[in-house]
Order: sequence, then C-alpha cells, then structure tokens
Amino acid sequence: MNRHAPSAVRPVVTGVGVLSAAGDGPAALAEAVVHGKAAFGTVTRFDVSARRTTRAALLPEPRPLADAVLDAVGQACRQAGLDPAGPGDGPPVLLALHSDLHTRATAGAVAAGAAAAWGTPGVTRTYTGACVAAGTAVADAAALVAAGRHPRVLVAAGHLVEPGVFAAFDAGRALARDGELRPFSTGRTGTLLGDATAAVLVEAEPEAERRGAPVLARLAGWGRTGDAHHVCRPHPTGDGVARAVEAALARAGIAPEEVGYVNANGTGSPLSDRAEADALRRVFGAHTARLPVSSSKAVHGHALEASALLELVVTVQTLTEGLLPVNAGWLGPDPEIGLDLVLDGPRAARPRYALTLNSAFGGANTALLVAAR
Repeated sequence: MNRHAPSAVRPVVTGVGVLSAAGDGPAALAEAVVHGKAAFGTVTRFDVSARRTTRAALLPEPRPLADAVLDAVGQACRQAGLDPAGPGDGPPVLLALHSDLHTRATAGAVAAGAAAAWGTPGVTRTYTGACVAAGTAVADAAALVAAGRHPRVLVAAGHLVEPGVFAAFDAGRALARDGELRPFSTGRTGTLLGDATAAVLVEAEPEAERRGAPVLARLAGWGRTGDAHHVCRPHPTGDGVARAVEAALARAGIAPEEVGYVNANGTGSPLSDRAEADALRRVFGAHTARLPVSSSKAVHGHALEASALLELVVTVQTLTEGLLPVNAGWLGPDPEIGLDLVLDGPRAARPRYALTLNSAFGGANTALLVAAR
C-alpha cells in the first residue's frame, strides 16, 4: 500500500484569519503581497541602537500575543460559519508558538479565549519547532481530518518580534544588513523578522458541504522531512526540501508538472535561497523554467513559528484571487538561482495547485500542497 496515497476524506480550508504588518485580515495581506508593498520600518518597540539591523515588519498597534492570536481565530471561525453554540462545532486547537518563558501562559490564554468564544476543547497540542512549527501543525490537522478522527481542526499560530530573538538573529548575522529582505536576488544579505498571527480551519469536505461552509481551497498533500545537516545552515543541495515536496506530490497523487505556483521559503539568506532553488530544480526538472516562484516574506517578514500559517493564508488567497505575489526587494538575477520569479508586478494566473514551503534551523522542512476549490 502506498503510504502517500490520496485520502478518502479530503481536508479543505473553510476559514482563514490573519494579523500582519500589512494590516488586519487576509484582504490587507493579499493586497500587500500581490503588489510587493513591503511593510518594514524602524523598530521602536525596544532599543535597537546597538544592532547591525534596526528594521522589522511590526503590527500597527501592539497588543498581547494571545489577544492577537484570538483575533485571527475569530476571523477564521466567522468566515467558516461556525456556530459557537452549535453541538459538536468546537474543534480541537493546534497552536504554534515560540518556545520561551511565556509559552505556557500564552497557550493557556488562547485555550481559554477560544473555549469561551467558540466552544473549543482547548489547545490540544503546542508546536515550538521553529520556522516549520505551523507547517507541522497544518500537516497534523490535515492528517487528523483525512483519517476521520475529527470533522474539523483549528490551527493557530503567533509570533511578535521581541528583543531577545531580535538580538540573537542580529548577533548571528542572519538579518539583512541593508534593511531589505531580497529573496533569490543578487545582493541579498539576510532576512528580516515580522509580527504575525494566523488561524486556519481545516475541515472534512463532506462536513463542510453538510454545513454549507465556504470551501476556500483544499489541502491536497503535505510532506515533512529532517536532514539534520547542520544546526543552522541548510543542506547545500536542498535535499530535505526536495524530499518534502516529493512527499507532498506523492500524497496528492499528482505530477510535478501540475504545480502552477510556489510560495517559497525564500528568507533572503544567500545559502538558504540557493539550496531551495536547487531543490526546486531537482523536483521539477524542465518544468522549473515555467514554474512561477516568489517569497512573500519580502513583504511581511519572517514570522518564525507563525510563518508557515501566514504563508498558507497567502497561498490560499493567491488561488482565490488569481494573482501571484511579487517577489519584492529585487536588485537583479543571481546566476545560481535560475527560477521564474514573479517580478515587476503581480502576475495573473489560475494555477490548479500551489506549493508553500518552509524550512527551519536544524534541517526541518515542510511542504504544503494547496489545490484551488
């Protein structure tokens, strides 16, 4: 039996919610990424005068992380048409957060707020696996729904830029020296951090149809790998990324040529971007020349544990609106990249399938394959 065979119960997305530096809601985020409107500014939340880099993409109004996550949860649940008073409507919650001294308290506050507002049974699992935390949570949610264990699962994630993490990334020379995130571009010097909270309701397709819920997109496949190449450097050939994509395609039962867009991890790191480009060429071969690619991080920043969920929302919006996001921050081609990057402006397209990719320190990788409704 093929362990990656398509499931009998298809998991679909029926609601999304997001807060980012672009504003509240998925429409504000889509507008920013489609037109390449970068949301970076000088950090004023804490002192950055001693840092090499002083810019990040921050929420317009600071608020407690749990409150911001619950705002995104409310957006997703309302769009999905959930009735908080309805029997059996309360889905389990999978939550991705940064691991620190506040994680337990934040998870507890999210659990209490979601239970009070939407009748959820609380936070079932908390994911702290760095930049693939939310991607791992989405894959678990899809698997739980596909296996018939839950009719619906709510995935939520949040990250607010804080002084400790900012200082660690700056000291490790991971942040862009020129204050611009330039995925896959010549002259790229690193990433920039960003605030974000996001929520996605994953539901069994028959259950969504029974409720008359809107089906925004379908989670057609997912893949997770770990290459453990280095504590922070990517595998030089992108081996883990390639295997995650291959697993997602196999699970969906589609050929590489059927993919019409990739929302890449694209952190702006010289090594990471090159390895990801190598991985895409390995998987897609000659199709790579006709496969549009962009990284929305160039607009909303790197939201660490929330990145994968934020970028899943971007990908769902891309399939819904028919406009591919711009790969912002572009200075010129890097001959070692060789991808069909979306440049100069949004590109009209109606791909049947789109991939969203994420990678983390330690060699962890996730690939989520999203199908248009």
